Amino acid sequence: MSLSLSARLFGVLLLGLPVGQTAAAAPAANVSAAAVAAGPARPGPVQARLNQRVFDRVWDEVRRGYYDPTLHGVDWRAARAQFRPQALAAPDERSLYRVVNAMLDLLDDGHAAASPPAAVRRQEAQFARRAVMGLTLMRGATPDDWTVERIRPGSPAEAAGVQIGWALNSVDGRPWGPDVETFDGRPVHLVLTDETGQRREATVTPRVMEAVQPFVADTSRPGVLVLRVEQFDKGLGPWMGSALEGLPPDVDVILDLRGNPGGRLWEAESVLTCFLPRGQAWATRTGRTGRAVVLRAAGDCGDRRDPLANPVAVLVDQGSRSAAELTPAALQEARRGIVVGERTGGSVLIAQETNLPDGGRLTLSRADFVTSGGTRLEKRGVTPDVAAPRTVIQRRNGDDPTLEAAIAALRASDRAENAGRSSGL
Repeated sequence: MSLSLSARLFGVLLLGLPVGQTAAAAPAANVSAAAVAAGPARPGPVQARLNQRVFDRVWDEVRRGYYDPTLHGVDWRAARAQFRPQALAAPDERSLYRVVNAMLDLLDDGHAAASPPAAVRRQEAQFARRAVMGLTLMRGATPDDWTVERIRPGSPAEAAGVQIGWALNSVDGRPWGPDVETFDGRPVHLVLTDETGQRREATVTPRVMEAVQPFVADTSRPGVLVLRVEQFDKGLGPWMGSALEGLPPDVDVILDLRGNPGGRLWEAESVLTCFLPRGQAWATRTGRTGRAVVLRAAGDCGDRRDPLANPVAVLVDQGSRSAAELTPAALQEARRGIVVGERTGGSVLIAQETNLPDGGRLTLSRADFVTSGGTRLEKRGVTPDVAAPRTVIQRRNGDDPTLEAAIAALRASDRAENAGRSSGL
């Protein structure tokens, strides 16, 4: 198990899907009258045994390993009595994981979630060359509530006319879920609702596309280096150190962490090491035993030995979570960077992933987290220095007022600093 700082995401076809509260599964649209008359489906003997093993493993991991030994006051034995019969009776993967996640929701912790095997496979292939529709979905209040967050340029979804901000109602007549799989060349029928409430239908044929890069350096704007980080994945620190190597002092740096779900704690520490003095404290984590550990800027920023001196801004939004919250918080608190955008999600605990018997995965918070100044970001998030939200229409049109606001703030800061130097202050 590796330490991470990330809200649990379900990846699918370039989809990042945060898990929130669960609810009872909606019936599939194509269930026959005969099936309804026959009563609820029951699991076969193999599925029943697997259901038991998965549920018991999740329940026991929470009981033994959750960072808060009181489980936020939740009666965990009562939860077992309530949800275990439902889990054992689940006829399929989707039903099982809805029950398990409904139990985990009692903890009121955005990190505590179980990902079914299909979601794990997609997450592991997130940055691989594979068949995609080209959608990114954002999870809403229930398991069947999904909104199109992004459309990949040149993708089948773009060609089919799907738009950012539309709600996805069903895929081939069934509510979308992380257990749904799609295949190269096999069309899927989507039913959506646009922002006016109008029903929209689209047939999308997934096709193989090249991998999406988790880290991208954009030098297209004069005097500005934009470092787009999709998530805090392995190798981010050395990559960032390389991107910053030899950077002229008059170039402003912008870290774009919008929609970033977080990731590895080590990579977050490495990013901060690129900008803070080595050894500087930036946070404290406290585990189940109550032992506090101070986190310091001592990560891997490639060949860099000194922190970058260039002006820095960090872009965030409501989809920025965990490591993508602690990073701007640490830079903001150290007065090392300007945070621009929207208040972040407030999901900042240190989690570990545990493999489940059926190939699924449990993500569970193992330590609490506060900034070096004592601020607990959980349920609070990071408040930007410069509020600059981006509307759905602006995103559809490719306009980016958040980025423009960050550039303007950095240039204003540069002018103020130069004026201070010239006046001898």
